[in-house]
Amino acid sequence: MSLMYGKEKAAEYEIDNSSHPGFCSFFAKLPAKSPENGTVRLFYRNEYYSVHGPDAFYVATHVFRTNSVIKYLGGRNGLPSVTLSESLAKSFLRDALTSKQLKVEIWVPEAGQGKKATKFVLDKEASPGNLSAVEDLLFVNTDIVSAPIVMAIKIANAPVASGNASAKTKTVGVAYADSSTRELGVADFVDNDLFSNTETLIIQLSVKEAIIPTGTATGTTERDFDLKKLKEVLDRCGVVVTERKPSDFTTKSIGDDLLRLLNPSSMPSSSSTDAAATLPQLQLPTAPAALSALVSYLSLLSDPSNHGAWSIRTHDLSQYMRLDASALRALNLTDAPGSVSSNKNTTLFGLLNKCKTAQGSRLLGSWLKQPLVNRHEILKRQLLVEAFFQDADSRRILQDDYLKLMPDMHRICKRFQKSIASLEDVVRVYQAVLKLEGLISTIDRMDASSEELKSLLDETYLSRFREYDTALSKYSEMVQQTLDLDELENHSFVIKPDYDDRLRALADKLAEVRDGLDAEHRRVGKALGLELDKKLHLENSPQYGYCFRVTKGDAKVLQDEPRKWIELGALKSGVFFTTSTLKNLSTEYSEITEQYQRTQSGLVKEVVNIASTYTPILEAWNNVIAHLDVIISLAHVAVNAPESYVKPEILERGSGSLVLKDARHPCLEVQDDVSFIPNDVEMIKDESEFQIITGPNMGGKSTYIRQVGVIALMAQTGSFVPCSEARLPIFDSILCRVGAGDSQLKGISTFMAEMLETATILRSASKDSLIIIDELGRGTSTYDGFGLAWAISEHIASQIHAFCMFATHFHELTALDQEIRHVKNLHVVAHVSNVEDDGRDRDITLLYKVEPGVCDQSFGIHVAELANFPESVVKLARRKADELEDFSTHKTEPELPSEVVEEGTRIVEELLRTWAETQSGHDGEDVVMGDEEPSLEAQLEELKRCVEKFRPQIESNPWVQNVLASL
Repeated sequence: MSLMYGKEKAAEYEIDNSSHPGFCSFFAKLPAKSPENGTVRLFYRNEYYSVHGPDAFYVATHVFRTNSVIKYLGGRNGLPSVTLSESLAKSFLRDALTSKQLKVEIWVPEAGQGKKATKFVLDKEASPGNLSAVEDLLFVNTDIVSAPIVMAIKIANAPVASGNASAKTKTVGVAYADSSTRELGVADFVDNDLFSNTETLIIQLSVKEAIIPTGTATGTTERDFDLKKLKEVLDRCGVVVTERKPSDFTTKSIGDDLLRLLNPSSMPSSSSTDAAATLPQLQLPTAPAALSALVSYLSLLSDPSNHGAWSIRTHDLSQYMRLDASALRALNLTDAPGSVSSNKNTTLFGLLNKCKTAQGSRLLGSWLKQPLVNRHEILKRQLLVEAFFQDADSRRILQDDYLKLMPDMHRICKRFQKSIASLEDVVRVYQAVLKLEGLISTIDRMDASSEELKSLLDETYLSRFREYDTALSKYSEMVQQTLDLDELENHSFVIKPDYDDRLRALADKLAEVRDGLDAEHRRVGKALGLELDKKLHLENSPQYGYCFRVTKGDAKVLQDEPRKWIELGALKSGVFFTTSTLKNLSTEYSEITEQYQRTQSGLVKEVVNIASTYTPILEAWNNVIAHLDVIISLAHVAVNAPESYVKPEILERGSGSLVLKDARHPCLEVQDDVSFIPNDVEMIKDESEFQIITGPNMGGKSTYIRQVGVIALMAQTGSFVPCSEARLPIFDSILCRVGAGDSQLKGISTFMAEMLETATILRSASKDSLIIIDELGRGTSTYDGFGLAWAISEHIASQIHAFCMFATHFHELTALDQEIRHVKNLHVVAHVSNVEDDGRDRDITLLYKVEPGVCDQSFGIHVAELANFPESVVKLARRKADELEDFSTHKTEPELPSEVVEEGTRIVEELLRTWAETQSGHDGEDVVMGDEEPSLEAQLEELKRCVEKFRPQIESNPWVQNVLASL
């Protein structure tokens, strides 16, 4: 950074001149925007960039980590400004768009304004979902690891056909675009007030930006309330919101627009004039309006390379497992937007991403957010992972010798389509094509353990790779015939001279000139008595063209005959000089080279145009490479985990129970200095599908319940799982209620965020859902919180019948197992030592094992001790806790009807009378005197016999039960 900082200072000097009064007044007139409201502005000043106002403080904090780089234009109270070198600015812009979720604007000087520019015009705008304007500027040599997906959303409220005039159903129409694959998608569905289906779709597609209509001026209509709720959902999912005027959301010309955008192969086979009208996507009620706004926002029609290049599909929500934003956070699927983690193993994506290609990483991200619900498709993925899990040699060869060398074809194809590709792009594809044959033979040599696997490998990879190999053989021939492959070693991408007569003639001339240069080099060396290349260097200088260079020490030989030698200049590296002959040869060389380049450029265009015709094959090949990369990555992780993963048995939806032996959390077990203690999980349908987990703080409750969610998601992705044995049904959704995160920053109280998440669960869960609740009702009073926790638990267990794991510190909640038979109590085990002889408090050891039963203590004060709370605070906490426990045990019992109390009193009196008679030795009317009193043990045994005799009466009377419980 210090090197860059030096350049920043040099660049800063450029702004500190007469231009800044004019620029300050220009800047003051621009519409107010700042990083806080989601936009950053950069001003390009030919060799560097500058940022001003709030942007300057943002860059100083996030890029330089110091405010000392801020300079004020126009004096101490002037405009805060920071300058960035080109490379640093591009790095910052990439981070702003992909990690920080900011929109960016790049301004350039008005035409005719030089270094002292005071007025600028907006040149490029980009947002997380729309990178097209800056793709060539920022992502030429940097892979885009996640696709920039932008979605337009239109809400329509239609009356329900039930005769109730006020009842309306909410229909949501969405359209999304993935510009990296040139794919449009639409979906139309009915949603609830919480927009649960919309949230699921946003998570499935990893949407970066959403376009919604602006509300009304008053902000009080039904549509405004819907948009407000929708914005909250988008905010929760970390999506950038862009508002457009409602008139953009109309379908007036979308049919004609699609006719121009879509590839003819993706259109219906009717006449071209009505082809767009017959597209099934345009028959949907609400989505076409969203599609219209999307096409307008992305300005797709203004770029001719888009015409006929896009495809369209309808997205079906039900083909993937549903995940909400809370599940994404709870299961640590990916980094939260804007967060930067130093350890990639902290997220499931980071752990599983051992992909060697950018396209593989992108596909893995999609798979994790779109777990399958079709058992047949899951088993196919499992079978492929198993094949590479068992064949270590093939896995290593494919990863290191083939996949590592595969370029991102999507990006190259995009450059082909935009006609900005170079010969280097042509060569990169050619080098990948050369690897295709080895790729095929490596997979072909794999020992397929069954006919099913053999046919699956053939269907998924081999048949396709062979098809592409045949189709691309002509591509290889074309490259071999037209490009000078020998020059590739020098990183020079040129057309073969033999390819064209004009080039051949120019190449011959260049060879002659080179010979002349070498001859002159030898002649001058001999004349000066200097050894060639050691003392006398022939160099092609950017400043002087071909010239000679000698060290300053050797330069004195030039003084002997100064007329022969033309001195050009002196630098630290030596003295440059030439001769009249060399000067002529250098000029001739420059002219012929320029002519060669001009002649070649036409041929390069021709070669690139031919290469671009292979785009459909390259994109199809790219998809198969990505699939192979992800499958091998999953196998690699399964083998190299601290303990190998196993293939889970997948049961049909709704048909079975969840049983995991020695389950582990995949992200935790790989952390340094962690010795993970595995636990069994058994959720039997109609027996123990609802599990309440109690136990001490830090005892492992959260890890236990979350690892079940992670394992279920991994299994439905097709991955192996961290267990010694696993059997799972297919879940239609994983819904979570966990910590509230940064809700306060968004103006939502912690408790409100908790209730919103829980409402989503109650509204969208089904009997085939997996629900994970980590604490509930703690953000309000104890009694309100417990009441909510009980009611929610009972509703899930008795009405929804979903699989549910509920971690809680409400120990009273464990009584639910007395009311509902498929509720089961578990607790995390802690070993508690007795009070020490010297009066010190007992000590606890957390064992991180989960066992049946209830734990009635949370040991929160013990955790406070571990956190080094002052001793006086800990003692006071203990005293208060003891007082409260005493209060709760002595508080009055609930009132019972008087007849129940009277009946209970009679039962107790009768019980005691019966026992007393057995003890006093009554035998009719006569008292029999014994030698001695009965022992205490004998009396106790007699009392037990009496209680057993009265048990039916005791169990029928609540008052007696309360009395016995208090004893």
